[in-house]
Amino acid sequence: MTKYLIRASYTPEGVKGMLRSGGTARKQAVEKTLSEMGGKLEAFYFAFGDADAYVIVSLPDHITAAALALNINTTALVSINTTVLLDPEDIDEAAKKTVHYRAPGS
Repeated sequence: MTKYLIRASYTPEGVKGMLRSGGTARKQAVEKTLSEMGGKLEAFYFAFGDADAYVIVSLPDHITAAALALNINTTALVSINTTVLLDPEDIDEAAKKTVHYRAPGS
C-alpha cells in the first residue's frame, strides 16, 4: 500500500462540528472511513499553524486516495491537501533508474 500525508484545514463550520464531537471521535471517524476503503490510519495529529490536522494513511492506490480527497473536499467543512510519501527504499530504486532529460534551452 502507498502512504500519504494529508494536511487538513477546517472551515469555521467544520471546527464547530469537530468541537461538538471531539478530537477522538474525529480520529475514529477517519479510521472507519479508511478501513472501509481498504486503507489504514497510521498517525493522526491536530496542530497549530498552516493546517489543523496532519494525518498519515496507507491506501491501496492513487485512485482510492483521489476518491477520498474528492469526497472530503466536497463537504465544504474541511479541505485537504494530499502528498504521496516515499520510503528510503523507493528513493534507492529511483536513483538506479536511467533518465534521459534535456534541460530547457540546452
